[in-house]
Amino acid sequence: MPAWMQAAGLLILSNVFMTFAWYAHLKNLNDKPWMVAALVSWGIALFEYMFQVPANRIGFTVLSLAQLKIMQEVITLAVFVPFAIFYMQQPVKLDFLWAALCLLGAVYFMFRS
Repeated sequence: MPAWMQAAGLLILSNVFMTFAWYAHLKNLNDKPWMVAALVSWGIALFEYMFQVPANRIGFTVLSLAQLKIMQEVITLAVFVPFAIFYMQQPVKLDFLWAALCLLGAVYFMFRS
């Protein structure tokens, strides 16, 4: 499997954990003190880093730092939007489309020859 694909797969896993660490406490731990939410989030974030660090190391062997970052941002949005809609029950917004189009522009400029 190509290195960029390995990196993308690991970044997807990392972003699933990251998204839950950053936002799931707003739904699941809303009645707990913020310190409890922070500790739980840190526990989840450990798994995020276990995927993110190797993803960046593998990706950096074939991608520039800027390309790696843009790939990360696209994956972040691709993970966040379904999370927001299906898990957090947020309404679908046209802003998601505009953000995606902006990221497509960023992908174009970072990956063009």
